[in-house]
Amino acid sequence: MTMEELDSGRPRKRQASRAETVYTRLREAIFEFRLMPGDRFTENEVAARLGTSRTPVREALLRLQADGLVQVHFRNGWEVVPLDFTRFAELYELRLLIERQVVTALCVPGAPRVDRTVLTRLGGIWRVEPALRAADGAQVAALDEAFHIALARAAGNRESAAVLEQVTDRIRLIRRIDFDFPERIALTYDEHIRLLDALQDCDCEAALTLLDEHIDDSHATASRITVERLQQARAARPGAPLGRPGRLWEAPHAGAASIAATVTTLAAP
Repeated sequence: MTMEELDSGRPRKRQASRAETVYTRLREAIFEFRLMPGDRFTENEVAARLGTSRTPVREALLRLQADGLVQVHFRNGWEVVPLDFTRFAELYELRLLIERQVVTALCVPGAPRVDRTVLTRLGGIWRVEPALRAADGAQVAALDEAFHIALARAAGNRESAAVLEQVTDRIRLIRRIDFDFPERIALTYDEHIRLLDALQDCDCEAALTLLDEHIDDSHATASRITVERLQQARAARPGAPLGRPGRLWEAPHAGAASIAATVTTLAAP
């Protein structure tokens, strides 16, 4: 490494880019059950398959560990964390608790720190004709996350919004599956519009009822579909030993890698 490279930070940037690529590939493999709960693999395997060194692989796996998607075993590699539906239920309960506080705050005109202008901005995204609505599941998943996070930020409690973002990261594995079906996408658009209507009318009771139904239905549907998808994935590779990640190394779902960027853009204050 030359002094010029050291000063410019270019090697560090390249390493960060490789780590981001590895992170995206592994995360999508987990989301799509090409890497299934209980599958094990080593850093060397991932590095060899993706043609990179262990350093960006280690950085990517540490991020996935922070996301709650993988866990490390001393001298025995990494494992995709088994699905814990009790944990998901607790996270959805926490999500609902936070979002009920958000809705209550947004229903009060002139409340300090509350930015109700977000309702108009979000309306421009969701109040569109059916023919103009997004149809790609990954894109709608990103829009949905951004919708709820934007409302939380607009409610004025930065700590609550930060916790909601953490919860969002931890339930994404099952939540995003809800948008693989056109009827669920259409329902999400309709429910978001009704919630925005209630918030703009300052009808807190209606808004809370809509929110409860929206989140409870999403949780139930996503959990059911996740179980079905996992059963299908296991049936598709009978007898496959743990640690053999099957089709892990295929390209990730088109558009899915942009979810984080979309959330950041649309949920910006």
